[in-house]
Amino acid sequence: MKNRWLIAACAVGIHISIGSVYAWSVVTKPIMAEFGWSLKAVSFTFSIAIIFLGLSAAFFGHFVEKKGPRKSGSLAAIFFGLGLAGAGLALHIKSLPLLYLTYGVLGGCGLGTGYITPVSTLIKWFPDKRGMATGMAIMGFGFAALIAGPIMQKLIGSVGLVNMFFILGGAYFLLMFASSQYLSPPPESWSPAGFHEKIQSGKKKIKIDLANLTANEAVKTVRFYFLWLMLFINVTCGIAVISVASPMAQEIVKMTPMAAAAMVGLMGLFNGLGRIGWSSVSDHLGRPAVWVTFFVIQIAAFMFLPTITEAILFQVVIFLILTCYGGGFASVPAYISDVFGTKQVSAIHGYILTAWSAAGLAGPMFASWVRETTNSYSGTLRIFAGLFGVALIISLLMIADMKRLRKKNIMVEQPEAVTA
Repeated sequence: MKNRWLIAACAVGIHISIGSVYAWSVVTKPIMAEFGWSLKAVSFTFSIAIIFLGLSAAFFGHFVEKKGPRKSGSLAAIFFGLGLAGAGLALHIKSLPLLYLTYGVLGGCGLGTGYITPVSTLIKWFPDKRGMATGMAIMGFGFAALIAGPIMQKLIGSVGLVNMFFILGGAYFLLMFASSQYLSPPPESWSPAGFHEKIQSGKKKIKIDLANLTANEAVKTVRFYFLWLMLFINVTCGIAVISVASPMAQEIVKMTPMAAAAMVGLMGLFNGLGRIGWSSVSDHLGRPAVWVTFFVIQIAAFMFLPTITEAILFQVVIFLILTCYGGGFASVPAYISDVFGTKQVSAIHGYILTAWSAAGLAGPMFASWVRETTNSYSGTLRIFAGLFGVALIISLLMIADMKRLRKKNIMVEQPEAVTA
């Protein structure tokens, strides 16, 4: 019998590897300086990677379900390792299109496949702590930049850009491949020690999943699109804030460029903390209540930000927003399993993650457009507050639909109790 906490550690290993994509900004200026490429051209590599994260997650979701986490994790390791090594080759021959193909497309496929690989496995090993388990792995993705950034900076200084990509490609391949070998679902009808006893004694209450659908059945329900839109709005506004955090802080509360840069560094920390924190809270409050909380907090935060004059208070509110941004990523797999069951949760999660790809394009572009149109970040923030108002309405419609379905399930299972 495998240890479920080691399963979780292996999942973290995969996510810490692929999460290094968030440290792309570390190599942006060195690439520009060495090859003379524009900021827009170099940054587009990151955009391609995020686009292919969502597309590959949707495409390979069924592969994860059919072949299992060991094979899909190994495939993700190959994609990501080749993507990084290929980026080194692209820089060696000074080819920007090859950089897009390797780091963007191949690396992006490694991101998407690796991101969804541990999800269904963790949910099955932790039926008592779904949110916490998936939150631990996805926390690794959020924290990865804090680990990878300094390592990349040091390697650039000691071995150069090209060799840095070769070294990281090999190292991340080994970590991801080794982590994948231990991943496997629990035996049929397995449960944690004392799990059923706690349920029978009333010490533990487990809500039955609303349904047990395949991915193709799930996309035919309105609940799938509610979840997609909720994640899309949460990520769009979060990415927009991340992309303009430094200039916005300098404009609204007159922070110095150095202080604003320090704030941006700390944002990654709170992104990671939000992933494990909110997902663990969701095990107790329930996923629907936590998502409503996300949107209420962010409506207030985005309305309040333009009125703040103190730098410390401004940063506290920004960090709070980042916890909600990270918490959305971490709690959505458990929300999916609550609503659609665990039959094909990886495939459904893959489809839902296309919202991330769309938001990765929409967020920064929308923030820049609104800023240029209104000539103020204040207007941008109030528009985002309005978007969160829409998301709040969708989340309440989601809860109403879940209640309706739960009532329908009770009527089907216990018709005599209803008629009586």
